[in-house]
Amino acid sequence: MFDDKLTIIQNLTGVNSSKLNYYLEVQRSNEQIKIQINRLELLHQLIKDINIDMSLADIVERVYNKLPQAVPCCFLGLALAKGDRLVMTAAIPDNRRLGQPVPGTSILWKCYTERQRLLYNLNTEGERVSSSEDVQDPVESWGLKSAAIVPLQVRNQVIGVFIVGDNQDFTYGSSELAFIEQLADQLAICIENARLYKEVSKGKQEWEATFRAVPDPIFLIDKSYNVLRHNHRNNNIVPGIDDQEEKPKCYSILWKRNTPCENCSMEEVHRTGKGVYRQIQNDGTIFDAFYYPMIDSGGETYAVILHAKDVTEKVKMEAQLVQSAKMVAIGEMAAGVAHELNSPMTVIIGTAQMMQRDMGSEDPRAEWLDDIISCGMRCKKIIQNLLSFSRQGQFSFAETNINEQVEKVLSLIHYQINRNNIEIVKNLDPNIPSVMANGHQLQQVLINLLLNARDALEETEGEKCISICTGIETEQDKEWAVIAVKDNGCGIDPDNLNKIFNPFYTSKEASKGTGLGLSVSLGIAQSHGGTIKVESRPGLGSTFRFLLPLKHENGGET
Repeated sequence: MFDDKLTIIQNLTGVNSSKLNYYLEVQRSNEQIKIQINRLELLHQLIKDINIDMSLADIVERVYNKLPQAVPCCFLGLALAKGDRLVMTAAIPDNRRLGQPVPGTSILWKCYTERQRLLYNLNTEGERVSSSEDVQDPVESWGLKSAAIVPLQVRNQVIGVFIVGDNQDFTYGSSELAFIEQLADQLAICIENARLYKEVSKGKQEWEATFRAVPDPIFLIDKSYNVLRHNHRNNNIVPGIDDQEEKPKCYSILWKRNTPCENCSMEEVHRTGKGVYRQIQNDGTIFDAFYYPMIDSGGETYAVILHAKDVTEKVKMEAQLVQSAKMVAIGEMAAGVAHELNSPMTVIIGTAQMMQRDMGSEDPRAEWLDDIISCGMRCKKIIQNLLSFSRQGQFSFAETNINEQVEKVLSLIHYQINRNNIEIVKNLDPNIPSVMANGHQLQQVLINLLLNARDALEETEGEKCISICTGIETEQDKEWAVIAVKDNGCGIDPDNLNKIFNPFYTSKEASKGTGLGLSVSLGIAQSHGGTIKVESRPGLGSTFRFLLPLKHENGGET
């Protein structure tokens, strides 16, 4: 009875009604909280799934597939600003207007220019979305009944608008609009990041294309001498640096050293912060090396760019020009001396012949005159060869007898070699065919080889010998005429064999050599389609083989 009375009192005073309303409100709040939590989770998942290298169409598709879990939608669109236009950039599912500018009367422009989020129930009470009757608003063409339009803002700048639409009336309220605005803010950041990524990626590709297009080797080297990058222009020197976990040292791969170079140019760059130029040699190749500092935002040099330009051929040409200029001067002087000597030699020989004719063959002094005439004729022959060698004319190719060139050279320098007690041994193949060559240039090469052989014997004790041979050899299925000059002198150190043909490299004293002889000789050999090969062992002597093709395919002037 008491319980019934208590229930009647509670019902009359509204206590049960208040409890019910309270529980209903709590339930509604919990549902709203769940919805917000789901939306936040969805927002987080969407942003996590979107990559900066995705296209705008992929981004919109990803959002379109996930968004119905948070708010009802059957349409998603993006219109981005391009200059003074607003262009439909992405839309799902209706993409017929992609790439077309949005009419200036569209509500999308209102959202864009006024930076306001817009919530419209379209076609309600017969209202038109567009302010113009002649132009259909894109929103109308999509057939939507509800739409939420939000500006895309990045760093206080509007870059476009984001459209979410549904085919039901009054789909979106303030809660849905707030969520869509949050989503738009995140999408704007993603779109801007994607744009910046593309710009950076494009700049990186252009920089790398430029870096790799430079024909000369370029290296990026840090303070610890590690080669960080190179432009793959010399993979024989530095193969696959980018694939190596441990970066190689520059002094190891470039200069074949185990320790940093003395007076390293990189140290000067780090110390001064200025570029440095050096000309260096590496395995027979000559480089103009330019070192440039890489400076960070704090003004400190953190790495060095090494630009190595191969100037081997240029230096060889310069060396040949220097040698040619010297030969011109020597030739003019030799020609003058030869002409001065020719006149008295003619008088000496003529007078001796007249005296010999007057004396008769029975006179005992006739033998003396024979010696005078013989030596005089020999001197005239030497003078004639000297004039022929020093003559500056056209360097044209013609059929040339190699053995004759050897004999002319020996007649010129026989005395210089014999006075050092050096024996000359000739072994000339009489059957060697003629070659297409320039005789004067062949003589220049032979003189250089013979004088080098003489200098190699200077410190040799005991018997000194230079042998010069001619013959035919076959290499790589091709026949060559060969002139070999061999000595039993001091030989060449193996470390220097790949340097001896470099311009200005010499192991002689400054007064005895310029380092141009072998470089110029190799250049002449190569201009004839041939080459010079060397074999040497320290203490046992050297052999230089001058190879010429038996049939010169590029006849004519050099």
